[in-house]
Amino acid sequence: MSVFAGIDLGTSGIKIALVDAAGTCLAQAARPCVVDRPHPGWSQQDPQLWWDCVVAIFDDLATTHPDIMARLAAISLSGQMLGPVLLDADNRAVTPCILWNDQRALAECAQLVARVPDIGWRTNGQPDPGLTAPKLLWLAEHAAEALDRADILMLPKDYVRLRLTGERATEVSDAAGTMMMDCATGAWDDELIAAAGWDRARLPRLLKSYDPAGRLRARLCQRWKTPATVLVAAGCGDNYAAALGVGASKSGQTALSLGTSGVICAVDGAFHPAPDRAVLTTPHAAPDTFLSMGVVMSATQSLDWLSAITSTPAADLADQAADRAAKGIAGRPLARPSITGVRTPDNRPDAGAVFRDIRAVSDKSDLAYAVLEGVAFQFYDCYLAQTAAQVPIQDIRAVGGGTRSALWVDLIATLLDAEIALPENGPIAACLGAAKLAQAALEPTQIDAILSRRQATPAAAVPVPAWRQVLLERHAQFRTLPFG
Repeated sequence: MSVFAGIDLGTSGIKIALVDAAGTCLAQAARPCVVDRPHPGWSQQDPQLWWDCVVAIFDDLATTHPDIMARLAAISLSGQMLGPVLLDADNRAVTPCILWNDQRALAECAQLVARVPDIGWRTNGQPDPGLTAPKLLWLAEHAAEALDRADILMLPKDYVRLRLTGERATEVSDAAGTMMMDCATGAWDDELIAAAGWDRARLPRLLKSYDPAGRLRARLCQRWKTPATVLVAAGCGDNYAAALGVGASKSGQTALSLGTSGVICAVDGAFHPAPDRAVLTTPHAAPDTFLSMGVVMSATQSLDWLSAITSTPAADLADQAADRAAKGIAGRPLARPSITGVRTPDNRPDAGAVFRDIRAVSDKSDLAYAVLEGVAFQFYDCYLAQTAAQVPIQDIRAVGGGTRSALWVDLIATLLDAEIALPENGPIAACLGAAKLAQAALEPTQIDAILSRRQATPAAAVPVPAWRQVLLERHAQFRTLPFG
């Protein structure tokens, strides 16, 4: 039976899963990635780091699972989005990749709005320093020489695919985050390109996420002992891949990602932009659909921050928060744990975290509960913003490392007043989604059946009736907190 590889290029690490045609994960491996933060608010990585990790992981899999690698038929990718990978004519990076959670391009957002006042309704949303176009304007001001040497703009997973195949390309889900593609039509737009100070000649060709984008280089086939005909599909952004990984490919189906950042990814059959609420709306990786994304900038990252300053493992903090919640949630400290800003619905990338009602008797379990609850409140804000824009949010499935905390998912389920299913293999949902795209590229007549295939959901979080009114009252107080 054929095997399909799904590469998930994350911010803090890279995972690769080897999956069969039925969607069963046969093997997986991972490597961590370090984020460089040379100045406050900056976040960047060297693209070479991603490639080194991918090679090392495939080397591991080729050593530990040679029989599976010998059946590899196709590869595709899920990638962290929005970071410009600027390459010279020899495909070497001319500058580090500025990541999605970097905040240096605040002033440039206003420039974009001044140049294209309706940009939020034509692209994926209102300009934000995390998006690609503001970063290009910042680089033009602060690293013009490097920008002049750039022969092409690509995106993180596109760079890895280039190293796999030798082919330059991107696809519509990732291209949407550049703010140079018209999201309604899925095509590069010359007015938007000019507003970003770029030019069409230095943009790659646009593919669909499930399109073939090249073949695995012969030397890599030999190195990893694969067949000589391994196809590489275009792939998609990480949120799209995670949605596909749990089978969210039809209107109303929703993937809730509780990872480093948090996202409500709702599949929509129509283009319902809501830039006034800082909702991101783009073409989905599945045919003839769009993906509406309400974004929580720091989800598990907020708990990891608390873990670092209290020298307590994040999992222990989540357990302590659950013990504290079991004694009642009223009267606890309140938090807006926005350590990397706020996107949906307030579009405040400059915001910092705020805690209120900390007393002499408060301990780290109180702070841990406040962080979990504050992130849950931000998810509820996303839900309210998206449903107000007529985005259908039904059939919710949660993925990401934060789902290991039953309390966290229960809080979100209670606020949304909806059951949230917990699929098998949720932590590798993006890998599974990428593997689906690899299979779809190889079997183009079966695209719909492959992308809509769903995982079993042996568990679910359900609303806790005793909490709902208290949480709604606390959410109202949360909305009065200042932006730090």
